[in-house]
Amino acid sequence: MSVLNFFKDRSTAGMAGILAVALGASVLLYYWVAPEKKVQDFIGPPRSGYVLTNFHLDSFNEEGKNAFTLIAPHLERREGDDSLYINAPDFVLPSVKEPTAPPWKGHSEYGWVNKDGTLLKLQGKVHMDRIAFETNPPASIDTSEVTAWPKENRLETAEAARIVQGTSTMDGVGMRANLDTKHLELLDAVHTVYMPRKR
Repeated sequence: MSVLNFFKDRSTAGMAGILAVALGASVLLYYWVAPEKKVQDFIGPPRSGYVLTNFHLDSFNEEGKNAFTLIAPHLERREGDDSLYINAPDFVLPSVKEPTAPPWKGHSEYGWVNKDGTLLKLQGKVHMDRIAFETNPPASIDTSEVTAWPKENRLETAEAARIVQGTSTMDGVGMRANLDTKHLELLDAVHTVYMPRKR
Protein backbone atom coordinates (compact mmCIF):
# COMPACT_ATOMS: atom_id res chain seq x y z
CA MET A 1 0.00 0.00 0.00
CA SER A 2 1.45 3.36 -1.01
CA VAL A 3 1.62 6.38 1.28
CA LEU A 4 -0.84 8.27 -0.96
CA ASN A 5 -3.49 5.52 -0.60
CA PHE A 6 -2.93 5.52 3.18
CA PHE A 7 -3.75 9.28 3.41
CA LYS A 8 -6.74 8.89 1.06
CA ASP A 9 -8.16 6.14 3.28
CA ARG A 10 -7.51 8.26 6.38
CA SER A 11 -9.19 11.34 4.92
CA THR A 12 -12.33 9.33 4.01
CA ALA A 13 -12.52 7.86 7.51
CA GLY A 14 -11.81 11.27 9.03
CA MET A 15 -14.56 12.95 6.99
CA ALA A 16 -17.00 10.21 7.96
CA GLY A 17 -16.09 10.75 11.60
CA ILE A 18 -16.51 14.53 11.34
CA LEU A 19 -19.92 14.08 9.67
CA ALA A 20 -21.03 11.65 12.38
CA VAL A 21 -20.01 14.10 15.12
CA ALA A 22 -21.79 16.99 13.33
CA LEU A 23 -24.95 14.90 12.90
CA GLY A 24 -24.93 13.91 16.59
CA ALA A 25 -24.41 17.54 17.65
CA SER A 26 -27.29 18.77 15.43
CA VAL A 27 -29.65 16.10 16.86
CA LEU A 28 -28.71 17.11 20.41
CA LEU A 29 -29.19 20.80 19.52
CA TYR A 30 -32.65 20.05 18.06
CA TYR A 31 -33.82 18.26 21.23
CA TRP A 32 -32.44 21.05 23.38
CA VAL A 33 -34.13 23.88 21.38
CA ALA A 34 -37.35 22.16 20.20
CA PRO A 35 -40.56 23.02 22.14
CA GLU A 36 -42.05 20.41 24.43
CA LYS A 37 -44.94 18.37 23.12
CA LYS A 38 -48.38 19.60 24.21
CA VAL A 39 -49.71 17.48 27.06
CA GLN A 40 -53.08 15.95 26.26
CA ASP A 41 -55.20 16.40 29.39
CA PHE A 42 -58.30 14.83 27.86
CA ILE A 43 -58.65 11.17 28.78
CA GLY A 44 -60.65 9.01 26.42
CA PRO A 45 -61.27 8.80 22.71
CA PRO A 46 -60.89 12.01 20.68
CA ARG A 47 -64.05 14.10 20.50
CA SER A 48 -65.51 14.73 17.09
CA GLY A 49 -67.50 17.68 15.83
CA TYR A 50 -71.24 17.37 16.31
CA VAL A 51 -74.55 19.23 16.20
CA LEU A 52 -77.41 18.95 18.72
CA THR A 53 -80.94 20.20 18.22
CA ASN A 54 -83.45 20.96 20.98
CA PHE A 55 -80.96 20.15 23.73
CA HIS A 56 -80.78 20.61 27.51
CA LEU A 57 -77.30 21.03 29.06
CA ASP A 58 -76.49 21.02 32.79
CA SER A 59 -73.01 22.02 33.98
CA PHE A 60 -71.83 21.31 37.54
CA ASN A 61 -69.13 22.89 39.69
CA GLU A 62 -66.38 21.10 41.65
CA GLU A 63 -68.75 20.52 44.59
CA GLY A 64 -71.25 18.73 42.34
CA LYS A 65 -73.78 21.58 42.47
CA ASN A 66 -75.49 22.91 39.36
CA ALA A 67 -73.47 25.85 37.97
CA PHE A 68 -75.71 26.66 35.01
CA THR A 69 -78.30 25.21 32.65
CA LEU A 70 -78.69 25.92 28.93
CA ILE A 71 -81.71 25.01 26.82
CA ALA A 72 -81.60 25.88 23.12
CA PRO A 73 -82.72 24.75 19.68
CA HIS A 74 -79.20 24.40 18.24
CA LEU A 75 -75.70 23.62 19.56
CA GLU A 76 -72.59 23.07 17.46
CA ARG A 77 -69.20 21.75 18.46
CA ARG A 78 -66.77 22.23 15.61
CA GLU A 79 -64.09 19.62 15.05
CA GLY A 80 -60.75 20.62 16.58
CA ASP A 81 -62.39 23.05 19.03
CA ASP A 82 -63.59 21.99 22.48
CA SER A 83 -65.95 24.95 22.91
CA LEU A 84 -69.69 25.00 22.17
CA TYR A 85 -71.54 27.46 19.92
CA ILE A 86 -75.23 27.90 20.75
CA ASN A 87 -78.17 29.61 19.04
CA ALA A 88 -80.93 31.37 21.03
CA PRO A 89 -80.15 29.86 24.46
CA ASP A 90 -82.44 30.07 27.46
CA PHE A 91 -80.25 29.89 30.57
CA VAL A 92 -80.59 29.38 34.31
CA LEU A 93 -77.94 30.67 36.76
CA PRO A 94 -78.70 29.28 40.23
CA SER A 95 -77.34 30.83 43.41
CA VAL A 96 -74.44 28.72 44.67
CA LYS A 97 -74.18 30.21 48.17
CA GLU A 98 -77.91 30.72 48.77
CA PRO A 99 -79.71 27.53 47.72
CA THR A 100 -83.06 28.98 48.86
CA ALA A 101 -82.71 32.03 46.57
CA PRO A 102 -84.45 31.66 43.21
CA PRO A 103 -82.17 31.42 40.15
CA TRP A 104 -81.68 34.05 37.51
CA LYS A 105 -83.39 32.97 34.29
CA GLY A 106 -82.83 34.57 30.93
CA HIS A 107 -82.36 34.50 27.20
CA SER A 108 -79.76 35.69 24.68
CA GLU A 109 -79.46 35.61 20.90
CA TYR A 110 -76.31 33.46 20.86
CA GLY A 111 -74.07 31.74 23.36
CA TRP A 112 -70.60 30.25 23.67
CA VAL A 113 -69.18 27.94 26.36
CA ASN A 114 -65.48 27.11 26.73
CA LYS A 115 -64.10 23.57 27.08
CA ASP A 116 -64.16 23.51 30.90
CA GLY A 117 -67.54 25.18 31.29
CA THR A 118 -65.92 27.96 33.33
CA LEU A 119 -66.62 30.75 30.83
CA LEU A 120 -69.99 31.52 29.25
CA LYS A 121 -70.56 34.28 26.69
CA LEU A 122 -74.12 35.48 26.16
CA GLN A 123 -74.05 37.35 22.85
CA GLY A 124 -76.49 39.78 21.29
CA LYS A 125 -79.35 41.12 23.40
CA VAL A 126 -79.53 39.57 26.87
CA HIS A 127 -82.52 39.60 29.24
CA MET A 128 -82.46 38.14 32.78
CA ASP A 129 -85.17 37.85 35.46
CA ARG A 130 -85.28 36.79 39.11
CA ILE A 131 -88.59 36.40 40.94
CA ALA A 132 -89.24 38.01 44.33
CA PHE A 133 -88.13 36.14 47.45
CA GLU A 134 -88.13 36.95 51.17
CA THR A 135 -87.80 40.77 51.35
CA ASN A 136 -86.24 41.09 47.88
CA PRO A 137 -88.51 42.41 45.12
CA PRO A 138 -88.42 40.90 41.62
CA ALA A 139 -85.48 42.02 39.49
CA SER A 140 -84.56 42.12 35.81
CA ILE A 141 -81.48 43.01 33.76
CA ASP A 142 -81.49 44.07 30.11
CA THR A 143 -78.13 44.40 28.37
CA SER A 144 -75.99 42.75 25.67
CA GLU A 145 -72.68 40.94 25.17
CA VAL A 146 -72.37 39.44 28.65
CA THR A 147 -69.33 37.48 29.81
CA ALA A 148 -70.17 35.16 32.71
CA TRP A 149 -68.19 32.92 35.03
CA PRO A 150 -71.08 30.64 36.07
CA LYS A 151 -69.12 28.50 38.54
CA GLU A 152 -68.29 31.73 40.42
CA ASN A 153 -71.73 33.30 39.77
CA ARG A 154 -70.13 36.45 38.30
CA LEU A 155 -70.91 38.34 35.11
CA GLU A 156 -69.94 41.56 33.37
CA THR A 157 -70.53 43.59 30.23
CA ALA A 158 -69.08 46.75 28.70
CA GLU A 159 -72.40 47.57 27.02
CA ALA A 160 -75.39 49.63 28.20
CA ALA A 161 -77.39 47.95 30.97
CA ARG A 162 -80.75 48.55 32.65
CA ILE A 163 -81.49 47.01 36.05
CA VAL A 164 -85.00 47.11 37.44
CA GLN A 165 -85.61 45.97 41.01
CA GLY A 166 -89.00 46.57 42.50
CA THR A 167 -89.82 50.26 41.94
CA SER A 168 -86.22 51.37 41.23
CA THR A 169 -84.56 51.56 37.82
CA MET A 170 -80.83 51.96 37.17
CA ASP A 171 -79.29 52.68 33.76
CA GLY A 172 -75.59 52.76 32.98
CA VAL A 173 -72.82 51.72 30.61
CA GLY A 174 -70.71 48.78 31.74
CA MET A 175 -71.81 46.47 34.52
CA ARG A 176 -70.24 43.99 36.93
CA ALA A 177 -72.34 41.69 39.08
CA ASN A 178 -71.82 38.97 41.65
CA LEU A 179 -75.11 37.09 41.84
CA ASP A 180 -74.21 35.35 45.13
CA THR A 181 -73.30 38.48 47.10
CA LYS A 182 -75.93 40.61 45.27
CA HIS A 183 -73.13 43.11 44.50
CA LEU A 184 -73.90 45.14 41.39
CA GLU A 185 -71.72 47.85 39.90
CA LEU A 186 -72.55 50.20 37.01
CA LEU A 187 -69.36 51.71 35.62
CA ASP A 188 -70.31 54.84 33.65
CA ALA A 189 -73.17 57.22 32.71
CA VAL A 190 -75.27 56.04 35.66
CA HIS A 191 -78.84 57.28 36.02
CA THR A 192 -81.10 56.01 38.81
CA VAL A 193 -84.81 56.47 39.47
CA TYR A 194 -86.28 55.50 42.86
CA MET A 195 -90.05 55.53 43.08
CA PRO A 196 -91.51 56.21 46.55
CA ARG A 197 -93.08 53.27 48.32
CA LYS A 198 -96.83 53.21 48.66
CA ARG A 199 -98.00 53.96 52.22
